[in-house]
Amino acid sequence: MDDPETDRPKTINPILKQVLELGPPLLFFLIYLRIRDDVFVFGGTEYTGFIVATLIFVPILLVAMGVLWWLTGKLSRMQIFTAFMVIFFGGLTAWFNDEKFFKMKTTIVYAFFAAILSIGLIRGRSYLAYVMSEMIPMKHEGWMLLTRRLTMFFIALAVANEVVWRTMSTDAWVKIETFGFPILMFLFLWSQIVALEKYTEPDGADD
Repeated sequence: MDDPETDRPKTINPILKQVLELGPPLLFFLIYLRIRDDVFVFGGTEYTGFIVATLIFVPILLVAMGVLWWLTGKLSRMQIFTAFMVIFFGGLTAWFNDEKFFKMKTTIVYAFFAAILSIGLIRGRSYLAYVMSEMIPMKHEGWMLLTRRLTMFFIALAVANEVVWRTMSTDAWVKIETFGFPILMFLFLWSQIVALEKYTEPDGADD
């Protein structure tokens, strides 16, 4: 017989969890600030500080995710997809020695999330509820509203990223990518949870 103890999800200190999830982007930011004006030569090819910081960021992210998986026994689909995109576009950035690939990664990630949520909406379902319903008990109508709004928000972030990396400096993009977009996401979700409070249900209520 299966041991029920082994089927229970592992829990870790929430502060440690936040460090493992937010630490890699912050380290990328600090490394970039340290070497942004430097030029590195590998195999006779010159690489900017941004590209080298990107290459350092990839293993840092993978180690953090590995530790998170080891401690919790699971990774979310969003975390796995984001890691894949970082590896893929980080590799393209290094291979072509071109910063734009890593900058475009953010646009594609946001656009992908918007597309997935849109598919669910077309089918009359909220894929967001599938991911977050355990954290936020809410009626179907509330999840549909939140999903529609978050879909539009992801589209807006994708467009904003395109505008930022195409019209602003690399310094500006790194700061907005590291702090601006995450802060906007937090504020948006917080405001929507407050606005949709009437749709929330007590724990254990039937869907």
